[in-house]
This record gives sequence, structure tokens and C-alpha cells, in this order.
Amino acid sequence: MSRLMRRVLVWTVFFSAGLFAAAPDPVQWTLSFDSKSVRPGGHVLAKFTAKVDSPYHVYSLTTPKGGPNPTTVGIADNPAVAGFKVYEPKPERKFDPNFQLDTETYESEVSVLIDIELKKDAPAGPLEITAQARYQCCTDKICLPPKRKSSTASIDVDAGAPVAAVTIPAGYIDVAKALAPVVAPKPAAAPPADFGVFLLTAFLAGLAAIFTPCVFPMIPFTVSYFLNQKARSPISQALVFCLGIVVMFTGLGLLTKAIAGPFGVVQLGNSPWVNTFIAIVFIVFGLSLLGAYELTLPSGLLTKMSQASDRGGYAGTLIMGLTFTLTSFACIGPIVGPLLVASVQTSGLLPVLGMMGFSTGLATPFFLLAVFPSFLKKMPKSGGWLMRVKVVLGFIVLAASMKYLSTVDQELQRNLISREFLLSSWVVFFALPGLYLLGFLRLEGVKGDEPLGVGRMLVAALFLIFAISLVPGIFGTPLGELEGLIPVPARTASLGASAEAGPVWIKNQYAEALAKARAENKLVFINFTGYACTNCHWMKANMFPRPEVKSLLKDFVLVDLYTDGTDAVSEQNQKLEESKFGTVAIPYYAILDADEKVLSTFPGLTRSSGEFVGFIHTGTNGRAVANVSDNSGYAVAGVIVLTDLAWSGRDRLAE
Repeated sequence: MSRLMRRVLVWTVFFSAGLFAAAPDPVQWTLSFDSKSVRPGGHVLAKFTAKVDSPYHVYSLTTPKGGPNPTTVGIADNPAVAGFKVYEPKPERKFDPNFQLDTETYESEVSVLIDIELKKDAPAGPLEITAQARYQCCTDKICLPPKRKSSTASIDVDAGAPVAAVTIPAGYIDVAKALAPVVAPKPAAAPPADFGVFLLTAFLAGLAAIFTPCVFPMIPFTVSYFLNQKARSPISQALVFCLGIVVMFTGLGLLTKAIAGPFGVVQLGNSPWVNTFIAIVFIVFGLSLLGAYELTLPSGLLTKMSQASDRGGYAGTLIMGLTFTLTSFACIGPIVGPLLVASVQTSGLLPVLGMMGFSTGLATPFFLLAVFPSFLKKMPKSGGWLMRVKVVLGFIVLAASMKYLSTVDQELQRNLISREFLLSSWVVFFALPGLYLLGFLRLEGVKGDEPLGVGRMLVAALFLIFAISLVPGIFGTPLGELEGLIPVPARTASLGASAEAGPVWIKNQYAEALAKARAENKLVFINFTGYACTNCHWMKANMFPRPEVKSLLKDFVLVDLYTDGTDAVSEQNQKLEESKFGTVAIPYYAILDADEKVLSTFPGLTRSSGEFVGFIHTGTNGRAVANVSDNSGYAVAGVIVLTDLAWSGRDRLAE
């Protein structure tokens, strides 16, 4: 062993022996009152003063956790005390080399003020009150372990004592308010921009429904009916006909809203039975569009409605609009279905307004052609292109059904339809219409000797390009906006897993996450999420990997708590979210300390990384979380001393 190493070892032994043999006590606490007496039920201001020997300092009561132990001050249990509030002076904020971060400290002397309220039945006579403090003191090079101190003082309880209001001097901080968790403002359920986009989408979907085989051939016949009603204006007839379409679809939206109720988001969006029903309906529609069979309404119902419309007049025209809606539902149902589901999974009147927008888009061409009948001659004639639209729509609907089957599988946690399986099915279902339009797939609507037009070729190319773009996602590559619709990659892990590939998420282990945070002196980042939650998937795939967010998340214990499964764990997680945060909405994010104290929360989806980073900084009081344990004073001191000795020895050897 070299001389330098022996010297280091000797100094370390002597230093450690000195620490454990006679630990210094550089802080003394005393309690005093600003008056000699107080009335029962009155307030008295106590001054709890700490005298700190140089070169030590103590830390403020509002020092953020993750570094040194903050000072805590309180009043011991006393049957005469009703309550108290603690105030501290403004601390000095500076860089602390022991913890490698900014801390808030007091040197020399600090007086903490305590506003004590007595009970109305406090007995007269001398009353002893004890104030308690837990604190940690350090120098620039060493830290002592946390210590508890108390001090007792006496005050007379006298019904005749003068009434005096407690006055807190300027510059003092209300500790309870400073430590209260800051809750990020909850974004509106449907922001105006999203609301406008939704209505525009619904309207455009209605216009697109015109170009289906069930609707397009009806346009010339219906407009001719208006024009042949010589006794009435064709425009008024068209308005009544369009009113029938709007009434039918808006009524469907009202019915859906009534069934969904105020909790449509949770009950419908997360129900495996509802999603199974939607998937089955889509499969039935998709196979029908591909020509496997034909969906028709009961002939008796259609006959009666047709007879009612033949009576003429505005009533007949209105009924004709209702009949048209029913007969065309086989083609437009696959368009209406996703629109209704999307509206129900939000809130408010969106199901009603969405159906109103859709029906308005569907009815608009009928009204415009009634006003300008000359445009009828310029419309394309019905032909093979209508059948091609129907077949392509069938493939799209089958692809959508796979999404809902995947949602059911995630909710039931059967793991039958994985991310890779879903994306593989989408690659096939979106490649098939491209091959069909190019003539490689022989289905109704494309003849073998029919020339390939430029328009059909470009549409086929778009389908094939989209299908190929999905292939990297099968191997784990993020797919951007599409991530909200597909299962997330398997990035969660059990305790102790390696985090080399990025932050490790613990799944459904709340108690274990708290224990891990307590052991490592970290904060806990909770992600209340769902297997079928589109916004949750989007945030996990597109927000969390951003460098500015990822760099902050690595300093937390990360835990995913799923609330929409059918198992007991999901039910427990939902109860936890409801009892602790007063909501069951997902996604929902919260930052807690190891004692389950809520530091910050953030509800819902955001596309602004700055907003999300602000929420994280709020939970950590604007700084990173340091991995330093409560009782690490000796370890820090030992490392510093060894480092100093090593550098000193190196310098001497250099001489």
C-alpha cells in the first residue's frame, strides 16, 4: 500500500471516529411569546428562534424535496390548542456544493413565527406550549444528519386579557400556502379549434357520402321529383326534403346522447362490450360493401314509407327524405358509425351537432341542384366508379373493425391482437384496395379489359404508399399521429429493470413505486392511462419521448396506472384516482412525493411540450430531482474529505 493511500485511510478513520464519537450540535432552539397572556379562543404569536453556529446553516421550511432535508416546525399536541399557522422569513437562495443544486438557507439566526389559536374552553392559568423542529444543518463541505429539537414556554390564559390581533411582519411567508400543491388549469373539454374541426369533418363526411352507390343514383330522380311539382316551388320542396334528412340523423344523435348520458366517455369509450358491438357492426357493413351479401331494411317498412311519400305535398316530401335516409344507410352507415363514436367519446352536445353537420353535408347537393337544375346535366353518370367506391370503402371499414377488436383485446388483456398484428392487418387492408384499383384484384367494379385512368392509378398509389408506411411501425418505429389508434410498444417494466433504452415505466404497482421513490429519495410521476385511451397512447408515443420531456422524466419513479381494464387492479386504480384527485378522466398526470403528497397535476392531452414541461417543473419547484437520501450527510462528508485528501496527495507527489 502506498504512503498516500495509508494517509488517506488514517485520516478517514480519524474523521469517521470523530463524527460518531462526538457529533457537533451547532443549532439551539428557543420559544418565546409576544405577550404575557391570551384569552381563551384567542390568538398568540410565538417566536421559535434558531441560533446557528458558524460556519453551519439550516434549510428553509419550503426547501424543495430532492436535496437537503427541509426544516419542519410545529406545535406538540396540546388539549388547549385549536390550531396553528407557521410563517418563515425569506431565505437566502444559493448554490449548495453538497447537493449540487440551489438551496434555501438561513445562517447565524432565524426566527420562525407561529400563530397559535387556543380553544374557547382552554382552562385559565399558566399554559405550557411546546414547539418542535426537525432540521438538517451543513457547512460548505459537510452535512450532519437530520435532528429533532423542541423548546417549551409558558403563557397565562386569562379571560380578561386584552384582545389583540396577530400581525405577521412583512417579508414572512405562509408555509402552508407555499407548500400547497399547484394544480395545472384543466383544459376545456372541447376547445373551439377542435370543435370547429370536428364540425367541418362531419360536414365533409356528409358530402363524401354522396359518392356512394346507395346515394349518388338517387340524385337525378329526387331532383326531378322537385322540379315536377308544379304546384309548389322546387326550392321549398328541396328544403323540406333536406329537413327530413337532417331530422333523421339529428334524432339519431339525440338518441345516442341519451343512451350515453353524461358519462359517455367512460361508459362507452372504455366498455369492451360496446367496442365489440361496434367491431361486429363494422365487419357486417364491410363484408356487405365488398359484395358478400346485401343489407336491406324490412320491405314492409319501406313500402309503407314509400306509400306515405307518394301522397304528395310537403308532408310527402318530408317522409321521402326520411325514407331516403333509411334506404341509403347500408352505404353511409360505415361513415356515420365512426363519427358517432368519436362524438360520444368527447362530451356535451357533440353527438347531436355532429349528426347535424353530417346530414347538412349530405343534403346540401340536393338543395343546390334544386336551385340550379342545369347542373344535373354536368354531373358524372353512374357507372363502374360507384362500385369501386363501394369496394374501397369496404376495405377501409374492415380495417376500422380491426382497431375496435384491438381495443377490446387491450381492455380484456388477452394479448391476442398485438401492435404488430394490428399494423400487419392494416398493411393488408390498405394494400388490397390499391391492388384492386390497379386491376390485380378481381372484384366487382373493375373489368379486365378496362383501361387504367390516371385518377384511379393515383388513388391506388396513395393506398399502397400508406400501407408501406405502416411497415416500420411493426418493428417499433413511432408512427406519429397514428400512435393514438394503435397499442403502445411494450415499454413498461418491473422494478429493477434496466433503463438503458429510456425511462422505465412500472405498470400498476403504486405501492411499489412509492417504496422505490422513498428508497431513492425521488418523486413519483403517475400516468393514469387506459388500454383503449387514444389520447393516452398519443401522449405516451409523441410527448414523453421529446428530449425536453424525456430528460426530466428520468429523474422520477414512473408508474402507469391503468383504469379502464376489466380486472380488479384497474378498478383499484380508478378508485385511487377518484378519491385522491376527484376525477376518473384519462389521461391524467400527477407528481407525488414518497409520502403521497400531491405536488402537481395535469389533466388531459396537450400538444405543447412547453406546457407539459411547465407542469413537471411545477411539481419539482423548477429544478431537477437530486438522488440524495435523508441520512446521507456522513456519506457526502466522507466523499468530500477523501476527494480533498486525494487531490492534496496528488499535488504533493507532483512537487
